[in-house]
Amino acid sequence: MSPLPILSPDSLGALALFAFASSITPGPNNMMLMTSGANFGWRRTLPHWAGVVTGFTGLVISCGLGLGGLFVTYPVLHEILKWAGAAYLIWLAAKIALSRSLSPAKGQARPMTFVGAVAFQLVNVKAWAMALGAVTTYVPAERYFANLWVAAAVFGVVNAPCVSLWLTCGVVLRRFLERPAVLRTFNIVMAALLVASLYPLFL
Repeated sequence: MSPLPILSPDSLGALALFAFASSITPGPNNMMLMTSGANFGWRRTLPHWAGVVTGFTGLVISCGLGLGGLFVTYPVLHEILKWAGAAYLIWLAAKIALSRSLSPAKGQARPMTFVGAVAFQLVNVKAWAMALGAVTTYVPAERYFANLWVAAAVFGVVNAPCVSLWLTCGVVLRRFLERPAVLRTFNIVMAALLVASLYPLFL
């Protein structure tokens, strides 16, 4: 009887700890979810949250299937992706900083969509670092593809409640942001933190 296609208990524990530490710490996804929760509430931000979880889990699988190897072969693609992601994050930060209302009128700011959040993972520098780190460090060569799915599932299970916590914090803060001046200050601070989350790009 062949062995189960699963990581050892020690490896699973280490992977879960890595997933928790990297998912709970500040980064573009968490900053954006917290800001969206504060500005739009839980229900309207739910597609954004689902897109983050789905998109990142898919990114882990994609890296394991060889997308990460493409960057090793063609480093210029990685450079292009990094700087495109940085430009997109700065643009998003500007939109956040300029947001002025908890209930925007039609045609004004709106929460990120599910598809938008999935696609955003492709230009999220921290997400790439997490996904590549998970695959290269915790997925063994033995029964590689089966263990890749296990690793992706572990990351998905751990990542979902971690990013939910940031969204919930934003929703809780919503009640304190009714005053336009307070909301404006909050959005500017969150926009600055979003830009600051790009610091690994410059190291």
